[in-house]
Amino acid sequence: MSFNYYRTVRLSDTDAAGVVYFANVLHICHEAYEESLVNANINIKSFLNNSSIAIPIISASVNFYRPIFCGDRLFVNLTTQQLNNSEFEINYCVYTSSEQVIAKAKTKHVCINTLDRKRINLPDSMDRWLVLTKDIDRQ
Repeated sequence: MSFNYYRTVRLSDTDAAGVVYFANVLHICHEAYEESLVNANINIKSFLNNSSIAIPIISASVNFYRPIFCGDRLFVNLTTQQLNNSEFEINYCVYTSSEQVIAKAKTKHVCINTLDRKRINLPDSMDRWLVLTKDIDRQ
C-alpha cells in the first residue's frame, strides 16, 4: 500500500534560477508525510504534545532526475518500511502530472524518549500507520 499527495509547485519553492530549491523537495516530501499521518487519523497536534516521545529524522537524501518548475503539478507517492521496533524509513517518489519520475527521496526516523534521548518502541498509532503505508514490494 502507499499514500499519494498532490501539490502544485509555488514560486516560493523555487530559487533564483527558477527551479525548485533542492531542500524544498524534502519539504514537499515532509508535507506528504504529515498528510499521510492525518489520513491515518493521527492527530498531529496531540501527538506532538506528548512530551515523552519524539520521532526525529536521522537521515535524509534526495536524487533529482529533471528540474522542477513553478506551476508544475506534482504527486508524491509515499511508502514506508519498518526497520525495527524503533526505526522506519519513508521512500518518496515525486512524479509530474504525466507520471514522469522527477525525484526520489528517503528519510529515516527513530523513536526516542525525549527525557533521556534513548530509543523506545514506536507507539501503536505509528505501527498502524506503517501497516497502511508499507512498501509491499520490499516486504
